[in-house]
Amino acid sequence: MGKHKLKNSKHRKYHDSIHAKHAPKKPFAAQQPPPKPTPRPQKSTKQPQHSRPEIPFEPHDRILLIGEGDFSFATSLLTHHGCADLTATCFDSAEELGRKYPQAAGHIAALEAAGMSMLYGVDATKLDKRKEIKRERWDRVVFNFPHVGGKTRDVNRQVRYNQELLVAFFRAALPLLVPDGTIIVTLFEGEPYTLWNIRDLARHVGLRVGRSFRFSADAYPGYKHARTLGNIEGDGGWKGEERPARTYVFEKAEEGGQTREPDGKKRRRDEDSDEDSDG
Repeated sequence: MGKHKLKNSKHRKYHDSIHAKHAPKKPFAAQQPPPKPTPRPQKSTKQPQHSRPEIPFEPHDRILLIGEGDFSFATSLLTHHGCADLTATCFDSAEELGRKYPQAAGHIAALEAAGMSMLYGVDATKLDKRKEIKRERWDRVVFNFPHVGGKTRDVNRQVRYNQELLVAFFRAALPLLVPDGTIIVTLFEGEPYTLWNIRDLARHVGLRVGRSFRFSADAYPGYKHARTLGNIEGDGGWKGEERPARTYVFEKAEEGGQTREPDGKKRRRDEDSDEDSDG
């Protein structure tokens, strides 16, 4: 009985080996191409269409505003940005201001009610002549849309007059700053304003552009651009706050092309490079 099982077992092994030898071979599976790598997402080079506008002020800053016109900008800083240490100045006397900008009365009332200071008859080129200004040190000295007015129709002379205004203003404002203070100037873009070469003017006085960015009037609710000559009837609804403009933030320049950080440390920068933002 045992021998029969053994014989059958050997027979089955032999039969299986012969069957495997002559069995039809399975075709090889077609080689599949390697999977294509997943493409990496491309970074968009487009700027965000609705980026947040830059505001170069903090609520705790001591701010001196020059050439305020109808005081709408000062009122917006107080009301919408919480800036409660403001001194707003204008070139005109109080009487002349009322004649040129009747709308100023409401802004003045709001500033007075909040305890803000207003000064009349302040020349941007002679800030040291006013003891209320000279005795203080300021975090921000601001001159929005400086312009000498319509002295001449000759473009070259007009450019020169405005360059002289800016240089004299820079020289008058620089000694008034705290160590890490800044001077902020906003100009319309395009000619003739680009002909003023504001960066070079500031460099000659001992300042450099720390950064610049697009000015957004919408960031200052209630602000309306006031012309140097005052309101003009029949001007076709001209709104200066809708024109493209740029804000320049000037820092004190140190010797050797260095600027000083708020913590007192020095850093070296290329004097012709600044952080430009279109936000």
